[in-house]
Amino acid sequence: MKRNMVQTICFAVLTLSIAAAALAEDRGICSDSRVAGEWGYSGTGTLFLPPNDPAPVPFAIVGRWTLDAEGNVSGTQTSSLGGTTSEDMLTGTATVNSDCTGTLTVGIYDKGALARMAVWALVYVDGAREVRGILTSLVLPNGVSLPAVLTSNGKKLFRGLRQQDEQ
Repeated sequence: MKRNMVQTICFAVLTLSIAAAALAEDRGICSDSRVAGEWGYSGTGTLFLPPNDPAPVPFAIVGRWTLDAEGNVSGTQTSSLGGTTSEDMLTGTATVNSDCTGTLTVGIYDKGALARMAVWALVYVDGAREVRGILTSLVLPNGVSLPAVLTSNGKKLFRGLRQQDEQ
């Protein structure tokens, strides 16, 4: 009887330890190194151009960015503003918090010239394999801020390769 009680207690302690370790791992799932990699994304929304043209204009983007473990971002995208497309280059920085929220701040360049600066609020989901974003700031090179309602969704590319790298 004493032996069964000891075994039961040992089993209960082991089970609780494993559960606590799994819970602790989930809480700190996001980090710079965890979200680093190649990402593909798309987004849609509406821009409200300066007072000369107050009509809302549809906007869409699709592209990819590379994020390194130090928070540096580079990439390319195709954007469409009211049906006029451009091929853009991106450079900037990203931050990630342990609760899987973060920010992305990028300069967007068209033919080598700064076209706009964008700041996105992000949340990483699905084990930091996907990202959702909403634009919080869009500023033209002349300093004019454009009101905008833009959201985006992204997914880590080459997921299988990245998971092997982490093991």
